[in-house]
Amino acid sequence: MPGTDERPTSMSTTGSEDASSDAESSSDRCNSITSVSDTSDCSRQSFTSDCSSSKHSSPSSSPPKTITLDDVMSSARDLSNLTLAHEIIVNRDFHVEQPHLPQNSLEKQVKDIVHKAFWDSLESELNDDPPEYEHAIKLLEEIREILLSFLSPGANRLRTQILEVLDMDLIRQQADKEAVDIQGLASYIVTIMGKLCAPVRDDEVKKLCESPDNVVSMFKEIFRVLDLMKMDMVNFTIQSLRPDLQRQSVEYERAKFQSIVEKTPSALDHTTEWIKSSLEEVLFSMPTVEQPNGHGKAGKALPSPLLVFNSGFIRLLTWDYHKSPLPETLMTDEVRLRELQRRLQLLKAMASVLLIVYSAIGGPISGLPALAERLKRMTSVLLEGMHSPDFNLSEALGNISGQICCELNKSLTERNYPALPPELQVTLKGQITSITQENNPIRSLVEGRVQQYFRVLLATPNSHVNPPPTPGGLALIQPELTSMAVTFVSLVNFNKQVYSPFYMMILKTLLFSNAASPPAATAPQDPSIQNPVNSN
Repeated sequence: MPGTDERPTSMSTTGSEDASSDAESSSDRCNSITSVSDTSDCSRQSFTSDCSSSKHSSPSSSPPKTITLDDVMSSARDLSNLTLAHEIIVNRDFHVEQPHLPQNSLEKQVKDIVHKAFWDSLESELNDDPPEYEHAIKLLEEIREILLSFLSPGANRLRTQILEVLDMDLIRQQADKEAVDIQGLASYIVTIMGKLCAPVRDDEVKKLCESPDNVVSMFKEIFRVLDLMKMDMVNFTIQSLRPDLQRQSVEYERAKFQSIVEKTPSALDHTTEWIKSSLEEVLFSMPTVEQPNGHGKAGKALPSPLLVFNSGFIRLLTWDYHKSPLPETLMTDEVRLRELQRRLQLLKAMASVLLIVYSAIGGPISGLPALAERLKRMTSVLLEGMHSPDFNLSEALGNISGQICCELNKSLTERNYPALPPELQVTLKGQITSITQENNPIRSLVEGRVQQYFRVLLATPNSHVNPPPTPGGLALIQPELTSMAVTFVSLVNFNKQVYSPFYMMILKTLLFSNAASPPAATAPQDPSIQNPVNSN
């Protein structure tokens, strides 16, 4: 039996003899990724330059080709790998959990029936006279492979011992002579599990030691705990891979997406439409300029790529997912973008309510942070779930206005101010409930200033370090808005670092579609590109 000192302190699954071999990798994985701003990368590139680049620094162009089933399946695998890697990189809380089937689902019923049939068969074989060991040997072989998979490459002594004790050829010979000690082998397996499991599984393994003498029940529990240990191993591996993935994330994600583009000619269709709409929006707002030397008619100046791309990213804040799919380059962040949009909509509604209240009451409630926090919390709670289809926003705003008036009257009377007149309370209620109208001036004001704030952050270098102050009228939601904006900017900057060559290629094609084919965009030759911003 191996000694207890072989047990690891984490799910690294090595004995004491292996601790030194694993420790060497921990020191060079302690470097966290550095936040950088990428706002100037696109603007430094010329539309007509033809710069050289490394292998994966720019997307390659190729003529359309027939798509085969193998191409589709390969692209699906690339997308799956890209999505998983991106999630590991940007979501530090990402982990794998044991799947749980719904209690009354067909899948669970089938699974339970199959498992019961297997364990009943095993019990029947072991109770035969003489006993049969066919199913038991298959279980032991599977358990041996699982235990070996937990070991690090340097755990040679423990690996050798497991192979000796769970020698399947020897066990089969013992089975032929009816001399297999199933109970003893099960106890040995539990002992090894105790040495290999993460500390969080200690109690589970101790319960296995206290299991009844029924071998079948014991094997059931062994497999249940082994499943938990496999999840622990997967999550430990994810944590170990994260620093390496973060260091190589830009090149890795770009290469994976380039592979998808090469196999799927339509892989950038939605991205092209997104950039085209942003370009049209920017061109529409730009002033007309005279041509150089007075030749030709007046026309629009070429917009900055940074301005076009930032305008596109700002549109994501109000994106209608029911009408338009996201650009392909943003699919890996769809969940984060949807959640950010929901939180931002709630925050804008809360800002509109507070702006109405403080504009109407003024001095008597100004300079009272505790009151402001109570009003914010009250409004936020009553607006929770406002994105649900069956949520009645008008009714909720009516309730909010009533609660706010009660809170204001309480605060005013405590400080010897007169309570709000009934007619003012009616006016407040009407103004608050009217923000459901799309053309409501307060709603439009808040929406415009929020977008203005996000635009400023996107265009400001290092805005994630020193965010600029919020525009007037949004001071009461500044902490929440700043936190949300910094998260969004970090997500955008990382996306730019990965996909800016594709964006530049599309933009050049749109601007010079009537001219000769423009050269392929090249990636910014900036050392900071290897230190992407974590969008969490």
